[in-house]
Amino acid sequence: MSLLTILLALFAALSNAAASVLQRRAAAQDEERAGARHTMVRSLLRLVRDRYWVAGAALLALTTVLQAAALAVGSLAVVQPLMASELLFTLVVGSAVFHRRPDSRTWVAFAALAVGLALFLGAATPSAGEDTAAEGRWGWAGLALLVLVAGLASVGSLVRGAPRAALFGSAAAVGFGGTAALLKEVTGRLPQGVGAVLTQWPPYATAAVGVVSFLLLQSALRAGTLAASQPALTLGDALTSVALGWALFGEEIALGVRVLPELIGVALIGLGSVGLARAPSVHGAWDTAPAARDGPGAGGRSREEWGHE
Repeated sequence: MSLLTILLALFAALSNAAASVLQRRAAAQDEERAGARHTMVRSLLRLVRDRYWVAGAALLALTTVLQAAALAVGSLAVVQPLMASELLFTLVVGSAVFHRRPDSRTWVAFAALAVGLALFLGAATPSAGEDTAAEGRWGWAGLALLVLVAGLASVGSLVRGAPRAALFGSAAAVGFGGTAALLKEVTGRLPQGVGAVLTQWPPYATAAVGVVSFLLLQSALRAGTLAASQPALTLGDALTSVALGWALFGEEIALGVRVLPELIGVALIGLGSVGLARAPSVHGAWDTAPAARDGPGAGGRSREEWGHE
């Protein structure tokens, strides 16, 4: 693990968290102004003129650049688990923007996720691997990803509630892990020249898999709360990326006696994800908060408005 890889991945997670907060703030204000009688198209047309939504969109573009840069200099097994720190940053940025201070249980979850990430990465010490996958490996990997995503989504469509959210979240996680692997493949081929890379399949496969993963995530969010989908999304993305890093790029993690701390780290990441997914600053309870309507500069809030949910 290089310091540059860690910093780029953490900045990518911070950028993505800030983008989510700003766009949720814009959506909350739009909902307050327009009420229930508005179409999705009209809402989007209003949002693209909102400075918070535009700033969030710009940060999403920055996230892609930072993640690609991290993958160009580091391994999937390092970058994608670090991207789980987005929940931590969402909590911090959301609390600052919406003036909702987290309670003690949220801070415990915050610490669990942070310690879990540090423990897993410290014990696993993932190797860098190759810049691009060996010839022929993408075919088998792509088939495995397709079968796994289709299977999870198919079973998810048969159930309702939290199980549906968890299954679609898992499907999205596998898709996002595949998207990250494809993005690493693209960055690994850039020394050939941008023009040459654009004539090859990886850039277009990255875009297609990314769109499918995004749609699966929307299905997960519609099916249930983040408390149901986020743990599967967080852990699924990290574990899929570790597996793809090993299968495609020759990345390795330490095993043997280090398996126990690695498993403890994974468990802490899962527990922290559950706790943070229930936090007001993550699951969207700010949508009806005075801070969401009035903006961070509004005054006159009572102690209850600044308190915990």
